[in-house]
Amino acid sequence: MTDAIGLQALEQALNALTTRVSSLREARSAYPADPRSTLDAALAELDTARELLEASLRELRKAPKRSGERESGSQRELKLLRQVFRTFPVPVVVLDASGVVRRISAETSQMLGSPAGYLIGRSFPLLVDVSRRAAFRSHLTAVQQGGQTATFQTRLAHQGRAHTVQLAVTRLTMPGEPQEMTAIVILPLEAQVAGAPRGPVDRSDASLVMAAARRQELLSTMTRLLLDEESLRQPVTVTRAARLLAAESADWVIADVVRDGVPRRACVLGPSNKPVTELVRLIEGMSPLAAPAVAHVLTGGSGVVHEMLEEETLLGEVPGGPPLLRVMGAASLLIVPIQGEAGALGALTLVRLRDREPFSLADLGLMEEIGVHLGLALRARRSFQTRSQAADALRTSVVPRSLPDIPGFEAAAIYHAGSSPVGAEFYDVFPVRDGWGFALGGAAGKGEEAASVSAMVRNGLRVLSVWESDPGEALRKLNHALTAQNSGLFVMAVAGFVRARKIRLASAGHHPAALLQPDGGVRFTAGGGVPLGIASEAEMFSEELTLTPGQTLVFYSDGLIASQNEQGEPYGENRLADVLARCVAQSPATVVKTVEEDRHAFSGGRVWDEIVILALRVV
Repeated sequence: MTDAIGLQALEQALNALTTRVSSLREARSAYPADPRSTLDAALAELDTARELLEASLRELRKAPKRSGERESGSQRELKLLRQVFRTFPVPVVVLDASGVVRRISAETSQMLGSPAGYLIGRSFPLLVDVSRRAAFRSHLTAVQQGGQTATFQTRLAHQGRAHTVQLAVTRLTMPGEPQEMTAIVILPLEAQVAGAPRGPVDRSDASLVMAAARRQELLSTMTRLLLDEESLRQPVTVTRAARLLAAESADWVIADVVRDGVPRRACVLGPSNKPVTELVRLIEGMSPLAAPAVAHVLTGGSGVVHEMLEEETLLGEVPGGPPLLRVMGAASLLIVPIQGEAGALGALTLVRLRDREPFSLADLGLMEEIGVHLGLALRARRSFQTRSQAADALRTSVVPRSLPDIPGFEAAAIYHAGSSPVGAEFYDVFPVRDGWGFALGGAAGKGEEAASVSAMVRNGLRVLSVWESDPGEALRKLNHALTAQNSGLFVMAVAGFVRARKIRLASAGHHPAALLQPDGGVRFTAGGGVPLGIASEAEMFSEELTLTPGQTLVFYSDGLIASQNEQGEPYGENRLADVLARCVAQSPATVVKTVEEDRHAFSGGRVWDEIVILALRVV
């Protein structure tokens, strides 16, 4: 095409090009099995489009408007030519000397799925496939310096669209620009759309409302996950959160947490449909501080989003290799802190690949909120662990880890916690002078205070048994101590000292023990008395038993006989006696297990109060 071309001729040539391009598209759809002839013709039209663009720019250089003058015919033609550029039927992009997009045609906006205003000011090489990006920069530089037109085949990806294209790159001079520009004419050869229709990204109110609803749904799902009891009990909070984000919002998720003041890598999740196992292991072994962007978020306490990656070293480099983001195939990056009260508790790094829509400021806001929720969950878990450890310590103070061997006896016990995380029931077996002692009971109440009172009674019996030979006297002294403290809590307890086959029992308001005879008969001891802590001179009931081989003495808490079925009926001592009668000649371990299984069946597995069963059998 010659330099001398008028506006009218340019418009005619443009219309003709539009018609031919439309015909080629129809031919490609009608004859998909024979793409070669269509491709050759399309490449020829690409050259024609480039020549038309050059002619348009030559017209644009003519007669610039002077300051203060009325708009001339040349200026009207200039506006018309700009409109021609915007409606050009082939995707065209104009770059400045650094490769930044300065102008873009409507056809290019439609192909890439973003409005022109979004892409102007972005670096065009970031749209080029990572594997060919360096080669494209070299071609671009060669065209800018040598002036020769170059063609380049590559893959462009943006907003979930991937296009295999032929690029025609040519140098040009723009009116009013101090430096030469570069025009790129794009011929799509193949397009792949991931979950989005062809055309500009939907920016309608309905689309924005739906996007906001999806973000709110993700936040709600994350909140439910973090409040789950398993997240509080087990060290899985960060991992479960990362899995949800990997499934819903990102291709790569990297979670780092600060332990003992040092950031450590906690979790790395890659695309499930790609062979990235080795890369995942490599990232797991890298220090979070080796990633400049992660270190910045951990120290600065605020999140960052890179919709299009201009710097590939934000996550550091593979040891002895290229930037990690390049190896990952990353196109968009988002990092937010896991917020703590006095600084970041960690960081979440999310990466999207080139075939997905890039992260936006709305995504950043959502992930920062998730970072706050995750920080609250981590602090709640630490608090829960602290309280759980305290509860375990209290439970250990009222329930022994194991029972010692008692000469001449077999012993077994079973304990089930009730609805309170800290139990108030206790049982114990311990040595006394010339024999053994045992105790069972519980404070009337729940929680830490009741557990501490029960622990005091249990440990007090151990201490007093060194001087007292009568369990009743030991309980009386404990009663004086409790009433003097005026805690408002009282304790039902039973204690016994075993010497040879004689057992001295003392009861302070506790249920009577059940004695299983070798013939299957069951009778109950007297029990009774006044619970400890009510009155300083309260009566303790004492009783002495002489056991024979084959007899089994069974002690139990109120939680056993008070268990109810669906009709509200209590388990009761009569049912307990019936069950024990079926346990003749059975070991204490079998006895307590049989009673518990029967109670479980009776109450449908529900446990409200603590259940303690202690069995002693003479051998």
